[in-house]
Amino acid sequence: MNNQKRLGEIGIGKLLLEFSIPAIVGMLVNTLYNIIDRIYIGNIPEIGNLAITGVGITLPLMTIILAFGMLVGIGTATRISIKLGEHDKESAEHHLGNAFTLIIIISILLTAVGLIFMRPLLSMFGASVNTIGYAIDYIRIIFIGTIFNMLSFGLNHSIRSDGSPKVAMLSMLIGALTNIILDPIFIFVLGLGVKGGAIATVISQIVSTTWILYYFTKGKSVLKIKRKYLKLNKEIVASIFLIGMSPFSMQVAQCAVQVISNNSLQRYGGDAAIGAMTIINSLVMIFLMPIFGLNQGMQPIVGYNFGAKKYDRTKKTLKYTAIAATTIVTIGFIVVETIPELLISIFNRDPELLRIGVSGMRIFLVMLPLIGAQIVTTNYFQSIGKVKVSMFLSLLRQVIILIPLLIIIPKFMGLTGVWVAGAASDFLSALITLTVFLRYNNKLKKDTIKQKSTQILEA
Repeated sequence: MNNQKRLGEIGIGKLLLEFSIPAIVGMLVNTLYNIIDRIYIGNIPEIGNLAITGVGITLPLMTIILAFGMLVGIGTATRISIKLGEHDKESAEHHLGNAFTLIIIISILLTAVGLIFMRPLLSMFGASVNTIGYAIDYIRIIFIGTIFNMLSFGLNHSIRSDGSPKVAMLSMLIGALTNIILDPIFIFVLGLGVKGGAIATVISQIVSTTWILYYFTKGKSVLKIKRKYLKLNKEIVASIFLIGMSPFSMQVAQCAVQVISNNSLQRYGGDAAIGAMTIINSLVMIFLMPIFGLNQGMQPIVGYNFGAKKYDRTKKTLKYTAIAATTIVTIGFIVVETIPELLISIFNRDPELLRIGVSGMRIFLVMLPLIGAQIVTTNYFQSIGKVKVSMFLSLLRQVIILIPLLIIIPKFMGLTGVWVAGAASDFLSALITLTVFLRYNNKLKKDTIKQKSTQILEA
């Protein structure tokens, strides 16, 4: 039985495990090397607290790079899954070829713009006189390696849609392990500090990119990157952007939130507050990345079965994924609320940073158990091509609710208001997402009943 046919016939639980576990392992390792990178940087003698704050200030720029990777990568992967579900391999390969070209063009533009405008952007993002030097040292090298960042991330999603989740996992593992090995060498042994962390990251992305390109050209992939499909096609580009616009918008919104948050943190808590938020975001990603891995495992299953009109299987996939995601973030909630001091001190032991971080983490992540189902449901709508719904839910938590709260609440509560705004946004967005899904689910039930009735009549 070929990989695509299995998506429509094998038990959902088994399929979800098969596709998600490699993605979860890959995402966790990928997150781990980012965390280790920040732990090393945060523990650079004498300057660690300022260095980790500098890296935190670059986060909006790295988020923009990630946003474009998602625009092309997730948009392409979803379209490929749907086309394979419709048994249209040629169109799936056409999408893959166009995605490769788009990534090259976009990454070159991002590199040029980033290198030219990084200093004023970092100042706007909350960099102080004490931290901007570290931020520039880090992000300059990251921008130079943008093309490898986007290729390794963007095409990885298509490997999973190609029916090879283990290969997708290996591509992430190879890059992550390379980074973990090189980080201490470049940061401490060679004495390059923050620059060393960035160099190690770019080298790891080059290694991952090499692996992925080999898979899609000479490896055992179902789909191949073919020269005849590299020329951009307006309809295909539009279809990729249409699907990818939801996660892209979410990441751009996240960038806006990071900018507003950094400026509020700088105003009410100084460099230490930005450093604390950098650490908190690093820790919470340990629990969110498995959910993104579940989403990556869910996406080809939902996309294929929706394309094949097997709506009962799409619903069951969502149910299993949401339960797993909620379990993960609930465990995360217990951990961060129980031992926040220990977790933050791993990154840096500066007393002021530790004090702000412990207090902030307990408030900021109080609604963590609700986030899992909200993220999964948003991805579900994206996987079935419901772009407007997915985009609304994507923007809900990061823009529509959070940005106004970040602007208003700190004016009355100071630094505490920044943490409260995040928790309030998580609660309200989860509530609204549930309402939207229940309305759509009623329609899906009617479609499923109608489909079964038609099958009975035809029999």
